[in-house]
Amino acid sequence: MNLFRKAPLLLLPLALSACMIPTGPVEVTRFNRVAEGVVYGKGSFSVTPGDAAAGDSLKLSPYLAAVEREMLRVGYTQALDQGDVVAEVTLNRIEFRGNSRSPVSVGAGGSTGSYGSGVGVGVGVNLNALGDQRGIETALNVRILRTTDNLVIWEGRAVQRGALNSPAAQPGIASSKLAEALFKDFPGISGETVTVP
Repeated sequence: MNLFRKAPLLLLPLALSACMIPTGPVEVTRFNRVAEGVVYGKGSFSVTPGDAAAGDSLKLSPYLAAVEREMLRVGYTQALDQGDVVAEVTLNRIEFRGNSRSPVSVGAGGSTGSYGSGVGVGVGVNLNALGDQRGIETALNVRILRTTDNLVIWEGRAVQRGALNSPAAQPGIASSKLAEALFKDFPGISGETVTVP
């Protein structure tokens, strides 16, 4: 048999193993309006880059696709137009070098919504653990707005850290992992920060 005809069969295990690449834990913080009677997982949706990410739609595309998959998984249906809700997606990626002699704190914070939740994730990272390797912190932020009144009904932030050459630094892998962690047990407990392995 010709090697070129065998190539797809040889590559199949590699493609399947890419789905199971360990990428490390993800820290997730979410806020919702369950206590106010908002119902989640019903109606139609669209996904769009947030205002801060509008110019980076190509870089954001794997993350937009991952959020879209998760919105479908939790019960929403794809809208033909704007939809009942809009999921706004932004991404922050920070590179650092782990060659410091003392632990360095890397913080990510700020408000991701308009109803006062003020998502702020401050994380202490010992960069010495990476030695002289370069590291990356990736934060996926999603806000779900009700289109009838532009009210933020859900928002969340998923953060993951790893070496720059690790699977966690690859957008195709990181986008799926971050979105899956963010939407796990959707809508989640409002204000709680959890670690998803």
